[in-house]
Amino acid sequence: MKQIKQLFWIFLFSLLGEVISALLSQFIAIPGSVIGMVLLFCALHFKWIKMEQVDEVGTWLTNNMGIFFVPAGVGLMSNFGVLANTWWQLLVIMAITTMLMMGFVGRIVQVIKSKEVKAETNITGSLEEIEVEVDVI
Repeated sequence: MKQIKQLFWIFLFSLLGEVISALLSQFIAIPGSVIGMVLLFCALHFKWIKMEQVDEVGTWLTNNMGIFFVPAGVGLMSNFGVLANTWWQLLVIMAITTMLMMGFVGRIVQVIKSKEVKAETNITGSLEEIEVEVDVI
């Protein structure tokens, strides 16, 4: 019964995401599953629902995520004739976007790390100033 309740919450947010996606489809194309995940994240963050209400089923779903890639793989295999004419273009696009994304993520990590180092330096510097003042007194 507990798993059914947890699955209900996940399906509820998925349904809400699909409804919002359908309403927004005239203006912008955002997948309903993405909107549902964002809504679930917000509900968990603001503690509208507790983690215990989705934890067990959510863990099972992420542990078995490979199941969800089977339909996409079958779709690629069944449309191989269409993709055969443009495979090299797809390969170039994938290579370029992968390199751009790696560079972008690397740069973001460097910025975050440098901010952390500056914050640690400021804290350490403040502590040293306090120690110096204590020694003077």
